[in-house]
Amino acid sequence: MDLQDQLKNLFPDHVPQPSEDKGNQPKPEFWIQDEPLLCKYEKRRGKPTTIIAGYTGAASDFKLLAKKIKQLLSVGGGIKDEQIIIQGDYRDKIMEFLKAQGFQVKRVGG
Repeated sequence: MDLQDQLKNLFPDHVPQPSEDKGNQPKPEFWIQDEPLLCKYEKRRGKPTTIIAGYTGAASDFKLLAKKIKQLLSVGGGIKDEQIIIQGDYRDKIMEFLKAQGFQVKRVGG
């Protein structure tokens, strides 16, 4: 006698509800942290750059996040000193993307 049969004997009037399968829910691509990411604007060598700092997850997730942002904006960039450096001033678009992914984002600077 399995568990379902035992439950039917104990609660004969109960109609079981279909269970929600957690496999259907999309798994987040990145590790979502409690601390907000910092999104700031700087000029380096006279050129505008957007810098995302404060990510405390795994290095592989950090690289994947940088890759997704660069693909979204179709721009260049890289990772240096635990910061994502994006060429150009794209703070608003990056902040929207990060919020859609479930991150908290804090705008630093002007």
